[in-house]
Amino acid sequence: MSKYKVAFICVHNSCRSQMAEALGKKFASDVFESYSAGTETSPLINQDAVRIMKQLYGVDMEQTQYSKVISDIPPVDVAVTMGCNVQCPSLPCRYREDWGLEDPTGKSDEVFIETAHEIEKKVKELKKILCDV
Repeated sequence: MSKYKVAFICVHNSCRSQMAEALGKKFASDVFESYSAGTETSPLINQDAVRIMKQLYGVDMEQTQYSKVISDIPPVDVAVTMGCNVQCPSLPCRYREDWGLEDPTGKSDEVFIETAHEIEKKVKELKKILCDV
């Protein structure tokens, strides 16, 4: 069976969705392909997120990822919204989740670390759900 395609969606595609794409690739690449996208792009990935992901997981998001809009990614099976404080972007899919994560932008390293750990936990839960389908 081919792998599921999972999109992690946010508005700016610069922080939470990028972290989720990176952690999906790290912890679930045997079950699903990870993509991230937004309704608009940022000139660069949130630098605090980049630093924390390198520190916690040894992942350099700037080497493997860039800010994308929804039309830049292939059709997906699963859409995960990060918890947008505005209208979440939508795209066609077979399964959808909203993770309800607060944007850590502008907050302390501790908040970024908590967000990364929560995303890791949710990525692993999603992997289990998709394995059981």
